[in-house]
Amino acid sequence: MEQEEYEKEEINWSYIEFVDNQDVQDLIGKKPGVALLDEACMFPKSTHETFSQKLYQTFGKNKRFIKPKLSRTSFTISHYVGEVTYQVDLFLEKNKDYVVAEHQELLTASKCSFVAGLFPPLPEEASKSSKFSSIGTIFKFQQVDYDKEV
Repeated sequence: MEQEEYEKEEINWSYIEFVDNQDVQDLIGKKPGVALLDEACMFPKSTHETFSQKLYQTFGKNKRFIKPKLSRTSFTISHYVGEVTYQVDLFLEKNKDYVVAEHQELLTASKCSFVAGLFPPLPEEASKSSKFSSIGTIFKFQQVDYDKEV
């Protein structure tokens, strides 16, 4: 929109082409995306290896998702700026680091701006979905809010 404005005002500038990263955002944010991580956390026998296998089965044909040849617990996502490899060894443990809704509200309302900034308010859909939200779910809703701003 800004570039269109430059054209209207006949400002001398160089056109900047932006790459659409929507397919990567969909891979992570839309179902099954983060839901696979939350699902794996609900089953006591899930391991980082079983979670990896589920990712490979689910996203194996996605052009942005790459299964490495030598690792059984990592995956690569081809972002618009390049490939990024993720190690899933602690995904399950970190995702289980829940923030209870009452604690979230308390920390969000902190008078200390640093603490309040660490715990931005959750969208209503996230806080209504359960008494606590996983880290993955919080990330997903933060991404949706960011997309709305952009």
